[in-house]
Amino acid sequence: MFSFCKMQATGNDFIIIDYLENKLEYSYKLLSEFLCDRHFGVGADGILIIQKSNKADFKMRIFNQDGTEAEMCGNGIRCFAKYVYEKNLIDKEEFNIETLAGIKKVNLEIEGSTVTKVSVDMDKPIFELPDIPVIYLENNYKGSIHIEGITVYPISIGNPHAVCFVDDVKKVDVERYGKLIEDYKYFPNKTNVEFVQIVDNSNIKVRVWERGVGETFSCGTGASAASIISMKYKSTNNELNVELLGGNLKVIYKNENIKLIGPVEKVFEGKIDI
Repeated sequence: MFSFCKMQATGNDFIIIDYLENKLEYSYKLLSEFLCDRHFGVGADGILIIQKSNKADFKMRIFNQDGTEAEMCGNGIRCFAKYVYEKNLIDKEEFNIETLAGIKKVNLEIEGSTVTKVSVDMDKPIFELPDIPVIYLENNYKGSIHIEGITVYPISIGNPHAVCFVDDVKKVDVERYGKLIEDYKYFPNKTNVEFVQIVDNSNIKVRVWERGVGETFSCGTGASAASIISMKYKSTNNELNVELLGGNLKVIYKNENIKLIGPVEKVFEGKIDI
């Protein structure tokens, strides 16, 4: 029997697996594909692996629904932080987590012994094309590229994103255009895609097509990418409420650093034969 915990942050759901002491007996890729299957497994957008770190309090590895490994996950790391605190693996309300995108600091809001909200310092956004990465050789690049008539703003929040502005997120064919942009030749590692509707200077609506998953209810790095691009090109405020299908997140951009804030919830714990 295999033990796990399922958690969600604004509808972005994850299966958390503790490998601090246990030795891996399975391929992470195959494990993620099996556990994330919503018909034959537990069902989730991805799995989060807890490991020891020589650089931080913990190391987090993230595997998408299709088995590919991601560099960073804003909602995932907030679920991860809630789990390790509530399992008494750490007794600090502020601590560091190692990811493939670097070390991230998390802060917990606690009521009684329950973590209700987590904020994470997402570090600086990356706009340089080789570092996103994006392969685009046009000499007149000014922050956006064009993909079959769609204007796309590339950015990295530790993982690649492509942000598109739309008049109404409800009317967007997210699957069609998400697939198109995710796999487009400009993105050698593929990309996450955000469709953004500007409501006013303090509020945006976002739908997300996640690389290796499809459309999800929420995405923390996606909310961050959408916010930074909105601030940069649409002159919104540097503190934004981001409305996603699964709920609201707050993104604050100050001193070139991104802070992502939002609720986290435990769904259930269980065991499964694999």
